[in-house]
Amino acid sequence: MSGLISRPAPAIPSLDLVETLASCGERYDAAPAFPADSMAALVRHGLHRRFAPRALGGQASGAPDELLDALRTVGRGDLSVGRLFEGHVNALALFDWYASADQLAWLDTELDRGAWFGVWATEPPPGVAVTDGPDGPVLDGAKHFASGAGGIDYAIVTARPAAGQRPIVVIPADDPVRTDASRWRVRGMRASMSGRYECSGYPAGVMQTLGAPGDYDREPRFTAGAWRFLAVQLGGMEGLLTETRRALSDTARGDPVQRARFAEAVVAARTAYLWIREAAGRAAREEADATIFVQMTRGVVERAALDVMEATARLLGTRSAFDGERADKISRDLSLYLRQAGPDYARDQAALAWLDRDVWGAGDRLW
Repeated sequence: MSGLISRPAPAIPSLDLVETLASCGERYDAAPAFPADSMAALVRHGLHRRFAPRALGGQASGAPDELLDALRTVGRGDLSVGRLFEGHVNALALFDWYASADQLAWLDTELDRGAWFGVWATEPPPGVAVTDGPDGPVLDGAKHFASGAGGIDYAIVTARPAAGQRPIVVIPADDPVRTDASRWRVRGMRASMSGRYECSGYPAGVMQTLGAPGDYDREPRFTAGAWRFLAVQLGGMEGLLTETRRALSDTARGDPVQRARFAEAVVAARTAYLWIREAAGRAAREEADATIFVQMTRGVVERAALDVMEATARLLGTRSAFDGERADKISRDLSLYLRQAGPDYARDQAALAWLDRDVWGAGDRLW
């Protein structure tokens, strides 16, 4: 495999990449389209293969601190691109855990040519099913809220079998005929292009199916993996605070009430970072309580992001809502991104677990 050739590991990029993504993001926000130029910037900065499967020389499923820094850096630049990058990293982790040697060899070739991957699980009823075709099993149905539909090269999709647990299948994701982004008319996250994609007819044989049925839902990997998109959201918070500091008027800087408000926003973002960093470590080690901890972290991050957005609106006033202002774009993106996958339910499940002494034991192991 060519991926086994030693490649230098570039440092996690920071300011230059953030500025590039922010500049491109303004253009893609004004005229929504798949952010090809932004994704090319990730390649130039060494992020396309950095978290590839370990068998290919990457850091998938490991180095949580490095992955955290990469995700939050991309999120600072553009949350839509952060969403796409997080999906790519998620897909590479699934290959790392479950791919066969032949599938890894195929992935290596595709990554060498610059292919981007995603993971699509959300679907309109009745969802995507595995059915019998004339040449073997095929998929039938569509996915929606499919980030990068028509722009990324491949997606790992969940499917419903005739019986048993659901498998995951790798399909092409760049067919414009199968893509419908007409209903992705949103205030934020426009460049994520999370449209509908028709999966019917794609093969679901041995080469296309990763792992065994049920592997996608294996805990703590499934639920605890949410820390990755929390890291992207953290980057959005940090970008918003950076922009707020830059745009803050001299009058506001001289007002102790406004300075206190800014300080509270910094504390909120930093608190979110500390929770996410611990969640990432627990998830990487696959600790027994990783799922519960990540679920609680989702509530912490949501609250922190809402506080930072409110502080920005108060600190910048009407400027924070002007079209073309970076603070406005980040706030719109972040407000939509926070709605992903039922945050209230996740926090409730975490609270139930925190209340359950049978989970933690009499020794208060949760601390």
